[in-house]
Amino acid sequence: MTARRPVLALAMGDPCGISAELTAKLISDAEVQAAADLIVIGDRRMLAEGEAIAKVKAAVTPWKPGTPLAFDGQAVFVDLGHLDPKAIQRGVASKAGGTFAMANFRTVLRMANAGVADAATFTPFNKHAMKLATGDYEDEIAVITEETGAKRNGREFNILGNLWNARVTSHIPLKEVSRHLSIEAITKALVLTNDSLREAGFAKPRIAVAALNPHAGEGGNFGREEIDVIEPAVKAAQAKGVLCEGPFPSDTVFVRARRGDFDAVQTMFHDQGQIAMKLLGFESGVTLIGGYAFPVCTPAHGTAYDIAGKGIANLGASRNAMLIAARMSKPKTVSSAERGRVLTDLVQRATAKAA
Repeated sequence: MTARRPVLALAMGDPCGISAELTAKLISDAEVQAAADLIVIGDRRMLAEGEAIAKVKAAVTPWKPGTPLAFDGQAVFVDLGHLDPKAIQRGVASKAGGTFAMANFRTVLRMANAGVADAATFTPFNKHAMKLATGDYEDEIAVITEETGAKRNGREFNILGNLWNARVTSHIPLKEVSRHLSIEAITKALVLTNDSLREAGFAKPRIAVAALNPHAGEGGNFGREEIDVIEPAVKAAQAKGVLCEGPFPSDTVFVRARRGDFDAVQTMFHDQGQIAMKLLGFESGVTLIGGYAFPVCTPAHGTAYDIAGKGIANLGASRNAMLIAARMSKPKTVSSAERGRVLTDLVQRATAKAA
């Protein structure tokens, strides 16, 4: 019996940056084509602009509401018809761009949540544009939690090859990090990291836990979080079967991880791991948002307004995001007719809101 191919829903991201170019390149990429069936959500006019910039012909099969959703070897394109390229300016964050990206994002999340797709993916967003569009935009995690009805927020992971970075806190001010760290929060983060690594194919993930303070607190001289919170959390996670060690000084733990001592580093706050991972491989890193019923993947870099329209966007990170999403997907048995019926409802919902 032939194994079912993963179905990935791809949202076109911020149209003022490199997202249209990357989308056109992804649709045309042989590795992505071999790994999964692709459903692209956006505006065909924006994709055409991406094709012109990338100098590729993105072969897609247009899908019409009310028809089955089947795959014929090409990506399926769902045209929401919600953005004329003339309505935006390249390289400038805008409400129109944020509205376009948000509509696409919510649609792919709904598709994955309803079983039409096995994973949700997107080319880069611009958080300022999303904020202009919605007024109360927090981050992607909040949107995913809202759309899925999940009882808890997921977590962001940064992935570079076989090295993962997870974090306990994310998009909060640095001055608030310490008060958000608790034995329970760190233990839960370690368990989720362990589970996500296993879903990605790691049989026995090895996790290094970063300290918060310089020199891991130096025995309490530079802070007691390591003694009072992080060490007990490591022991609690170990008791749950997680192969974790630490806390280790954060200025050296990535050196050990890069040489292969660990599969992942659990950091305490956003930039503690982001800086290290982006220095190690800015153009190939992936952001995975885990902890939900389906994986959500995107390149770790941003919208690159400075090179928008130049045709030089590097595909590496976007391709890696798609391949990881395909690898972590759990293909569902859903008929073409049922996929088409559900997608018709979702598209009508998206276009009615846009109108």
